[in-house]
Amino acid sequence: MDTLSVMDEELRSLMDRLRDEAAAGPPDPAADGPAAYDLLVATDDHEVLARVLVEPGRPLWAREIAAFRLGCAGDRRAFEALVLLLNHRDPERCVSAAHALARLNDPRTPRAAAALATNALRTAYAVHPVRLLTTLRAPEAVPALVATLQRLLAPGDPHGHVALACVEGLGRLGDPRARPVLTAALPHPRLGRAAAEALSRLPGE
Repeated sequence: MDTLSVMDEELRSLMDRLRDEAAAGPPDPAADGPAAYDLLVATDDHEVLARVLVEPGRPLWAREIAAFRLGCAGDRRAFEALVLLLNHRDPERCVSAAHALARLNDPRTPRAAAALATNALRTAYAVHPVRLLTTLRAPEAVPALVATLQRLLAPGDPHGHVALACVEGLGRLGDPRARPVLTAALPHPRLGRAAAEALSRLPGE
């Protein structure tokens, strides 16, 4: 596992955020907040991190640190925790989870992200699953983004940020199967410019 001396910007951001959360929140039953935080940040022992994911009563910040570090190290024991965080109401947790899942290289990830992206009951939290699918470029990506965007083109739909992520993702993926839904998005006032750009990136008919 990479040490903190070489951690990337996303990891630094997560640690800064969760340091404050550990200090302000209820104590971790394994130790007081700062001590538990320091342990989880410093350890290179995957077993210590994995235990945090299954021990009862551990606070969310501790589970997030453990899942993120394991995921970035390619330890698939982090998968379930990261998928839950990917669909969290807190966007910062979603961003960190998507980052770790992209590095985890677990074959279950695209299917899980597609399920979250297309879940009509969780559309408000779907932008990060959509972006993760685009990053992964898995076979599930284009069908999921097309299906989600088709639903979000309904008049009055309030999830324009998710629709825009779908449009941009389909442009990056460059799959001609996206042409009909991107064409349908052209008249949309919030999506038209992005849809035109995405269409320009598709191979010619």
